[in-house]
Amino acid sequence: MAHQSELIAADIHAYLKQQEEKGMLRFITCGSVDDGKSTLIGRLLWDSKMVFEDQLASLEADSRKVGTQGQNIDYALLLDGLQAEREQGITIDVAYRFFSTDKRKFIVADTPGHEQYTRNMVTGASTAQVAIILIDARKGVLTQTRRHSYLASLVGIRHVVLAINKMDLVAYSEERFDEILRDYRNFSASLGFEEIRPIPISALNGDNVIARSQATPWYQGPPLLEYLENVQVPDNAQGKPFRMRVQWVNRPNLDFRGFCGTIAAGAVQPGDPVVVASSGQISRVARIVTFDGDLPRAVAGQAVTLTLEDEIDISRGDTLAAPTEPPHHADHFEAKLVWLHEEPMVPGRSYLLKAGSSTSPAQVVDLRFKVNVNTLQQETGSKLALNEIGVCGLSTAKPIAFDSYRENRATGSFILIDRLTNATVGAGMIHQPLLHSRGHWQSIDVTRESRAALKGQKARVLWFSGRLATSLAMLTEKKLHSLGRHGMCLTGQNDAATIERARLLLDAGLIVLVDGGGAAAAQARALFSGDELTEIHVTGGDGAAPDQAELVLSEEQGAPAELAEQIVRKLEL
Repeated sequence: MAHQSELIAADIHAYLKQQEEKGMLRFITCGSVDDGKSTLIGRLLWDSKMVFEDQLASLEADSRKVGTQGQNIDYALLLDGLQAEREQGITIDVAYRFFSTDKRKFIVADTPGHEQYTRNMVTGASTAQVAIILIDARKGVLTQTRRHSYLASLVGIRHVVLAINKMDLVAYSEERFDEILRDYRNFSASLGFEEIRPIPISALNGDNVIARSQATPWYQGPPLLEYLENVQVPDNAQGKPFRMRVQWVNRPNLDFRGFCGTIAAGAVQPGDPVVVASSGQISRVARIVTFDGDLPRAVAGQAVTLTLEDEIDISRGDTLAAPTEPPHHADHFEAKLVWLHEEPMVPGRSYLLKAGSSTSPAQVVDLRFKVNVNTLQQETGSKLALNEIGVCGLSTAKPIAFDSYRENRATGSFILIDRLTNATVGAGMIHQPLLHSRGHWQSIDVTRESRAALKGQKARVLWFSGRLATSLAMLTEKKLHSLGRHGMCLTGQNDAATIERARLLLDAGLIVLVDGGGAAAAQARALFSGDELTEIHVTGGDGAAPDQAELVLSEEQGAPAELAEQIVRKLEL
């Protein structure tokens, strides 16, 4: 809903034109749980008279039902739409709301504060220009405050409002306000924010939200809404080199072939040369086609269809660019990765990398370091757990076109997708291209270890004996496959030929699972060294296990599927 305007009744066309010409600001609210993010946005909408009558009736009824504010209105219910959000009094999903004032239009994203939903916060922040970091005046700077500030910096936000909320609960203390501001400035000094605007507020009471509060005479700055209406966030995308990722090749008949997409940066007009980043072929723009007719010029943010003077090979996922300043085109690059999935990121595992409309198999080659969001220090590690952030080297199956994320948010970002579940597991921001090993391939040593490293695993033989050996070997292979490991199961024969096949597969860098039995284990141990072969024996009842077995399990420890998971976990496969 837009703000109330007399033009709506007097001249609707003039009103719509006025709305069209207003600038747009996208911002997010973030901070720790219960800092009052949803309440603040609800207060903004309420005080700006941006709530419909039916919404008001529903809000009043819901406030009485939920009862978090006694007989008063709970403004957070305007944003928290999920049942689980209302029951727990927290934000889970990202809620977007549009509103406008006389000076500006706004899209605000209310993002969750709980660490568990960091992925949702990153989603909301990825398109924002300003971040409102809320801090509970009683608690000061918390871990989530640091985490969200770092993430806001990571996705390229350079203007921050430090909204120190619940000032009414600390008697509007200037000393407490200064103390929190000092702590925050010390923490955020290295985050690269261009502006940090501190504002003491009480979202519940409306202090310094719409108008300056009489309760804080020591504060001389603007109230929150006035700041949002006037903050200058330069959108310099139009001043950058032209970039457009092709989302669709439009060919309705033999006489028309257009390339559809949204211009990510720069501007273009008929006659301008463009280059296809993947092939290096150059042509000139013939027409800029839209539903409302051809345009003489198109700029960043516009969705258009370009036709070219020459018939050159262009497909969905290709990038059209200015020939004088083309993007990087490489298959190995360094990026900062935010991990969004419960299953940790382990270098070597294969994923799908999606950048715009381009999708390519990709592999995280190495984890260079992790970033401690509390101290901003670099830490070593072998994997990234949920919500952790690290700098990684990535390799794609085919070269992709990209810019540094600092130069262009639209063409410098990507997501990683699990190949089996299609779940989005990571979000990345590209730093720079790297020299790929294919550039000096003659010097590579191809060994069992290098083949296994390419698969992100350690090659080994798992020798199953005892009860359930066959079914357990097959189930363990399935479990490894679900984790992206490369394995091969050999069952049914316990002879020398099977042992020889196991050796060949081991040299190929695979995890080999053999239903070998106890008698053939001795032959296998004669061929494999101690760290190459692991015997897994499952006992039933009072059955004894061989002395050489490295891992002994009992049928009584669980169903076969549970035993398979235990094997993978205990052997750290």
